[in-house]
Amino acid sequence: MASASAAAPSGSRLPNPRLTGLGSGLFCSVAMFLLGCLDQLLFGASPAVYGVLFLLVCVLTALWVRGGDVLSAPVVLPIAFAVGLLPVAEGGGGLLGRLMGLVTGLATQAGWLYGGTLLAAAIVLVRRVRWVRDRQRRG
Repeated sequence: MASASAAAPSGSRLPNPRLTGLGSGLFCSVAMFLLGCLDQLLFGASPAVYGVLFLLVCVLTALWVRGGDVLSAPVVLPIAFAVGLLPVAEGGGGLLGRLMGLVTGLATQAGWLYGGTLLAAAIVLVRRVRWVRDRQRRG
């Protein structure tokens, strides 16, 4: 049986890394922080832009995590959302102002947070079922 890599032309392949549970947490946290900084610089901390970028990171994280660690993706995504919200959150000066902006951002952007986490959970569940079925067929 031919592999998927032999069927696809080499120039049109998308990256297909396999991240561990820890690697997926680091990937999505760093990606969301950098995208939050980029959103702050380019769009003036637009919540809609941040939410759409979060959905993209959710899908990528759910697709790139290894089969054995796939259940960790929906767990690390809310943490990454909060980490990336730090540069986007509005707040007054000082630590308490920044913390209040973060709490407000988490409350007002909960739809994006839940939507992205549910999207990743759906992808993860499909991948997990396929992974378990493949293992049962082999063994």
